[in-house]
Amino acid sequence: MTRGTEIICGIDPGLRATGYGVLRVDRDADRIEVVEAGVLRPSATGTLALRLAELAAGLDELFNENDVDVVAVEQVYSHYQRPRTAILMAHARGVILLEAARHGIEVLNLPSTTVKRHLTGNGRASKEQMQRAVAAVLTMNAVPEPPDVADALAMALCGVAVLSQPARLAMVNDDLLLE
Repeated sequence: MTRGTEIICGIDPGLRATGYGVLRVDRDADRIEVVEAGVLRPSATGTLALRLAELAAGLDELFNENDVDVVAVEQVYSHYQRPRTAILMAHARGVILLEAARHGIEVLNLPSTTVKRHLTGNGRASKEQMQRAVAAVLTMNAVPEPPDVADALAMALCGVAVLSQPARLAMVNDDLLLE
């Protein structure tokens, strides 16, 4: 990773709520600041196609307004208890990857357990633990709400760490997902 300033956007994919957190990383000053954080909420009653289009439009605006360099997004795993949730999350994640590619933005694919372990030391940390950890690392006065925002900021923070360690960067390369 070179010195200088970089904009990293962490995204917690979902069809009801997609959390995002945009960080400005100034490596020369060793400073990280929150530029913007929030939730994109596609229409709850629209068709799947409409909801995905609304998500794409929101991401397009987010990426354009913040001149994002890197997107850190959660990898999708299918869980036997909730296969439908994994499939719906995969639809949202696909739109995120598409919009990142359309904007020429580098993508980091991060397992949620890696993100949790990076911030809390526990790969199975609860939502509340993650919110407290993100607030502490970013010296926020309150925990980020809703938890989707905390998860997105955690993705971005983990992305910062991965980018600063080339050996870890190889572990989140797209090529590894194709095997």
